[in-house]
Amino acid sequence: MSLPKYTVRAELFMCKQCMRKLQVLCVNQNDGLASFESLLHAGSGDASVPTGDRSDGLSEPPDELKSTEPINISNSNYWRDVRANLVRREQELLVDPSVPAESKASSGEAVHQLPQKWAHPITMPEAGCVLVATEVLDDDSVFERTVILLLRLGSRGTFDGPFGVILNRPLYTKIKNVNPSSFQDQTTPFGDCALFFGGPVDMSMFLVRTKDSSRLKGFEEVIPGICFGFRTELEKAGVLMKSGAINTEDLRFFVGHAAWDYEQLLSEIRAGYWAVASCSTELISDAVSTDPSCLWTEILQLMGGHYSELSQKPKQDSS
Repeated sequence: MSLPKYTVRAELFMCKQCMRKLQVLCVNQNDGLASFESLLHAGSGDASVPTGDRSDGLSEPPDELKSTEPINISNSNYWRDVRANLVRREQELLVDPSVPAESKASSGEAVHQLPQKWAHPITMPEAGCVLVATEVLDDDSVFERTVILLLRLGSRGTFDGPFGVILNRPLYTKIKNVNPSSFQDQTTPFGDCALFFGGPVDMSMFLVRTKDSSRLKGFEEVIPGICFGFRTELEKAGVLMKSGAINTEDLRFFVGHAAWDYEQLLSEIRAGYWAVASCSTELISDAVSTDPSCLWTEILQLMGGHYSELSQKPKQDSS
């Protein structure tokens, strides 16, 4: 369902302890709408309203919060950082309730500087989040201790559900060594690129890391600096390599991917199969360009609390 092209105003309550209200104003400009809807639903903690499924229920903010200047949040990096700062503030208040609710941030000074790598739990899945396998999947040969980057949330439709790729399942081989190739025998110019297992669903995919997404026209950006493409789009990627827009080290290829229908994913999350987390762009970017073997542990530790404890537990014995 698409919304009319007008300015949407919504009041977002993120932190009861802070007693602060974050007013989000978003101009619907196609690419900015999905980011806004994800922020609204994931931040509100209302599990009954799936992202992207509804346009009703958006109430007009109180008079004292109304503003004539909308905030442009089409860059998803902006609103994720804003939310992460609010979560961090809430955690600080839980540890020390005497901390003043109002800080120098109201005067324009940056008090809480986010670290380069951060992760925190969220209540609902959204495009660009990660699904971190819990101990419930320890005896699952496919998904145990995996981290899945959710590329698109989709809708409630059976054939348009959420999908993503497993980030931390290297196959320890290169495309040129696979015969027949999962990428239509495209041994050049991608032959020396490493292969990863992306999931059990047919149709291989790839991720592209870039510092300038405007140069990757035709590819969908899931978080700032990370775009994705399907096997059928390799020719476009080859053209970008020849033009110098991307290099071999900017690509990561996945054999297969993971997919659900919408209700199936929500059911698995409720059953405790997955911890849902929002992560910093730098964390995902490093996972795409370097060895991701420690990614599962790293994200859980950054999430803190019982998630950090989970990262230290040995695998469950299925017997």
